Amino acid sequence: MDAALVEKVLERLGFAARPEPDLAGLSSVYAAWCERVPFDNVRKRLHVASGDAGPLPGDTPAEFFAAWLAYGTGGTCWAGNGALCALLEALGFAARRGVATMLVAPDLPPNHGTVSVALAEGRFLVDASMLFGAPLRVPDAEPSAVEHPAWGAAARCENGQPIVRWRPLHLGDGLDCRVDSLASDAAEFCTRHEATRGWSPFNFSISARRNRGGGVVGVGLGQRAEIAPDGTLTIRPFEPGERTAWLVEALGIAEEIAARLPPDEPLPPPPKPPA
Repeated sequence: MDAALVEKVLERLGFAARPEPDLAGLSSVYAAWCERVPFDNVRKRLHVASGDAGPLPGDTPAEFFAAWLAYGTGGTCWAGNGALCALLEALGFAARRGVATMLVAPDLPPNHGTVSVALAEGRFLVDASMLFGAPLRVPDAEPSAVEHPAWGAAARCENGQPIVRWRPLHLGDGLDCRVDSLASDAAEFCTRHEATRGWSPFNFSISARRNRGGGVVGVGLGQRAEIAPDGTLTIRPFEPGERTAWLVEALGIAEEIAARLPPDEPLPPPPKPPA
């Protein structure tokens, strides 16, 4: 990343000086990211709906951060985690992209990008989509956890693979994410990102979340959602015309872009794989 861009990003994240590339520094950067950089598909939804054939939004870290600085938007997993990894690398962390699978159904191929960081204390996961607030140690024989009522997550090892149990806004019982590889790179992220152009759960309706005020706020399935600091989840449908204001006020997304979003569409079934 360009040094001037790194400084602009750090300033927006609330840093007056560069954090050290250690566990305390990683913890401060990731906590700030979770509070200030949303997971959202706002620009991807606009891009896909318009039929734009250009690169998907956030496909490079520079483009991702330029949009965040201008509009407050984040990105989906391949874009957001690619940008987070690039920022951490620029700050001197031994960060690496990883590939994982959100286990929303059995026998799925990898469908999620993540980030890990090697430190003296071990290897830790930080994720720009799950936003679990603090580095989560990659488990070995012993499980690990980020303890928090609203955004906490727990990791265990099954058959030699880390499994992260986290809390999506609209799945009260939580969801498992299996980490398949911690050795990905920018080229693979770009390829996997592009593969979502034709079909993805994030191509047809708005989904977003960020940590705020000790809790979580977000949008999904045509509803606004909040997890209070004590872990209480509240979900309700949007009133007519309310969605734009919620994206602006709760998620920090610029009105000029939030107001352009088309209505949500029903999620079609995924395309059948070739015979």
